[in-house]
Amino acid sequence: MSFSLHQGTVPLLVSMPHTGTGIPPELQGGYAERALGLEDTDWHLHQLYDFLPELSASVLRPIYSRYVIDLNRPPDDAPMYPGASNTELCPTRFFNGDALYREGRAPDAAERLRRRETWWQPYHSALAAELARIKAQHGFALLWDAHSICSEIPWLFEGRLPDLNIGSANGTAAHVSITDAAAAACAGAPGVSSIVNGRFKGGYITRQYGRPDQDVHAVQLEKCQSLYMQEAAPFAYDEALAKKIRPVLKNMVTASLAAARALYGR
Repeated sequence: MSFSLHQGTVPLLVSMPHTGTGIPPELQGGYAERALGLEDTDWHLHQLYDFLPELSASVLRPIYSRYVIDLNRPPDDAPMYPGASNTELCPTRFFNGDALYREGRAPDAAERLRRRETWWQPYHSALAAELARIKAQHGFALLWDAHSICSEIPWLFEGRLPDLNIGSANGTAAHVSITDAAAAACAGAPGVSSIVNGRFKGGYITRQYGRPDQDVHAVQLEKCQSLYMQEAAPFAYDEALAKKIRPVLKNMVTASLAAARALYGR
């Protein structure tokens, strides 16, 4: 199994597509040695979102690293942000633009296809099936796509990111009341900045599965890792910081779910 899925009892699925840390042994020799440190992982999200069992949410997480396959990229590898630096379906660069693989060892077309079929497709099949199950049971579904990233990465974006980046593909992936609720829930947090549909508007998962006209709403939250951990190796979790931001995240998730329920009179 290349992912773990916990099925909850409420109309909420939380996807964490970049938390995987596995690299199959047969692939490890092709990477630059530095890659085995997995620096571009969305570190510790499951620990940060430890309130999800209390909410009875469904949670989907991969086993393998985004360095193997990026589950938040389209299967045809089309750029998510045309004109900007983009990572690929099978990434070949670190977030700073350096080569991820040893010379001549980057995956070719056949290997990219194999990885897509072996690891990308099962995750998306599980995601689609769980959304369908939730919608069949509750009449609608809310997908929360959880991410984190270093607050400053010049190769990907200029300057420093806002702390909390809420994305709904410019309003096409979720009803505006849901993103408004998420934004309102974090607006009063002291020392925490936020934005809706800024630099990160939602990746493939948000754009593909968010279908408000079909009663499925999707929101991506890209948060700065400085809110809860060390952004440099060894990428340690900081519980003192996490204690401050975790209630904000919980409020955002519960407010978004309440807004979705209100749309359907639930």
